Parts: sequence; C-alpha cells; structure tokens
Amino acid sequence: MHQFEGMSYLDAFYFMSMIATAQGPAATPATRAGKLFASLMAFVSVGIGVASLGFLFGPFFGQLWRIGIERFEEERELLRRHER
Repeated sequence: MHQFEGMSYLDAFYFMSMIATAQGPAATPATRAGKLFASLMAFVSVGIGVASLGFLFGPFFGQLWRIGIERFEEERELLRRHER
C-alpha cells in the first residue's frame, strides 16, 4: 500500500492489519492497483489464517474424530449383539 497508495509505512501496516483481521480497511484505496492489491491480500490473509488454524488444531480434531469413530463402532457392535 505504500507503493500503490502512497501511504506511510505505518499507515500501510495498519491498513493491511485491518484487512488481515477481517475488520475492514479504515479507508478505501483510491487507485485500481491499490484496490486489486488489497483484495488479493484479503483473500491471502484469510487463507493463511484458516491454514494456520488447521495446522495448529488439526491433530486435536483428528484425535476427536478417531475417538468418535471408535465409540460409534462400539455402539454399533452393541446394537448388533442386542438384535441377535
């Protein structure tokens, strides 16, 4: 944003941090290049955030999924025994 919109480095950092945290920018970019860059960075930053959460919490949710499947199979086996 410093190059495209002529913002100071601090203002450009603030602008991009507002986009990355999905709060929305404080001001609308004036140039086409600035608008395109801001849009691209919004998609990239959201994707990085989702990927980071998946990386951090993926093993935990995988473990929960495995426990859930094991319990489901135990219940299914109990029902099969009960039907006989």
